[in-house]
Amino acid sequence: MLELDHIAVLGETLEEAVHVVEDALGLPMMHGGTHERFGTHNMLLGMAPLLYIEAIACDPAAPPPPDPRWFGLDDFKGPARLDKWICRVPDLDAALRALPMAGRRVELSRGVLRWAMAVPQNGQLPFDGMFPALIQWHDDVPPPGKSMTGAPVQLQSLTVRHPDAQALEALLKPHLQAPLVGFETADKAGLAARITVNDEVCLL
Repeated sequence: MLELDHIAVLGETLEEAVHVVEDALGLPMMHGGTHERFGTHNMLLGMAPLLYIEAIACDPAAPPPPDPRWFGLDDFKGPARLDKWICRVPDLDAALRALPMAGRRVELSRGVLRWAMAVPQNGQLPFDGMFPALIQWHDDVPPPGKSMTGAPVQLQSLTVRHPDAQALEALLKPHLQAPLVGFETADKAGLAARITVNDEVCLL
């Protein structure tokens, strides 16, 4: 079963991605860290219910990774924007048997956090990047969505837009348990999040 874990704002630089989040929500993001395996770095912001927002970009201080970066970051261009959604699964191998287009299993860690991620060989998720990335957190410590609580930020809805949104929804429907996620047919692929901060509606 796929459950919404977090959403990601991508940028050509981390500063640009962080600015988009902080400008939209009026709250500072927290230090995340680096991902040596894919040469990226991030910052985070907790969000109810047990979710979080990630700002992520290529790390200019990191050596090039051995293969394409996750989230299609090697080819990301233009303004920083909400561009990816990530779903957690209890068993990544089982999820990949059901949805092999999600990619290959890659084991990752940062500090005390350990997780496995499905990453396509070319770094590009299907449906122009609108297919969810799949993650399985290992149980050593609480993942960010559970540890970063207390921020007055609440996700109200996440809309996945794509010219073939109906096909994407049909593909995911047997596996997806994410009532805040909706699908909308649109000319251009993209994501839109409706978020409240202290009961004030913000759009990301």
